[in-house]
Amino acid sequence: MTNHYPHQTQPSVPPTARRTPQSITAPDGSQVHLLIDRRHGATRCSVVEVVLPAGAVSRAVRHRTVEEVWYVLDGSGAVWRCPPDAVPQEVAAVAVAPGDALAIPVGWAFQFRADADAALRFLCVTMPPWPGMDEAEPMPGGGLGEPTPLPG
Repeated sequence: MTNHYPHQTQPSVPPTARRTPQSITAPDGSQVHLLIDRRHGATRCSVVEVVLPAGAVSRAVRHRTVEEVWYVLDGSGAVWRCPPDAVPQEVAAVAVAPGDALAIPVGWAFQFRADADAALRFLCVTMPPWPGMDEAEPMPGGGLGEPTPLPG
């Protein structure tokens, strides 16, 4: 396409992203593959793919400043989400399977589990973009029991 107005510059188009082949271990113990962040033009969110091995239970954590939206791609399991003012033992987990989506508001504690037959894999949109590992605060307990020893 020709720029018919040479005195004007064309806007910079953000690069296309691709799932990172290497993963990092999230504070909750799951494996995370980066999809989209500021380097790809996203200024108000980041997107990752999260994988928790079959039969594994994550560590319970709470985010200090970000909200997340999850969309389950593969596997099934359970997610426990606890509001800041709730009694953790009184909050029930919900079952999740492919096609399910859920929100984790700022300040809510959460923990998740993959069923024994397959890894749980989901997309996670974080708003604002993930600021770093100090964002997640460990919680003394979760609604799904003791976490599985995971790398990291």
